Amino acid sequence: MAKPLTKAEEQIMQALWKIEKGYIRDIIEALPNPKPHQNTVATIVKILTEKEFIGITPLGRHNEYYPLITKDEYTKRTMKNLVKGYFEGSFTNMVSFFVKENNLSVEELEDLLQQIKNTKKSRK
Repeated sequence: MAKPLTKAEEQIMQALWKIEKGYIRDIIEALPNPKPHQNTVATIVKILTEKEFIGITPLGRHNEYYPLITKDEYTKRTMKNLVKGYFEGSFTNMVSFFVKENNLSVEELEDLLQQIKNTKKSRK
């Protein structure tokens, strides 16, 4: 699962994480409008299966698909790559960037700090 996802692949994964498992038609239904063509979705699902992001359960003539990686796992890996690639591997640099670019208030920063403290406490 080392290869990054394209925007289209990530959109399919978002739909599959939302529905947890389903057929191609279920994945299409979970996608935002405008809906892609069924063949397009089937091709992307095939690629995601080859990349080992999606598993298959054959049921009769159709396949049911399910994610092999959780949304949290993917988010964690993506964020680590983002920090490594754009912020010299420093989460502090990343937070500083977002503080500066998004004009975070003192209250928002205090909320963030409290979330970090609570996470560290729960890991002990």
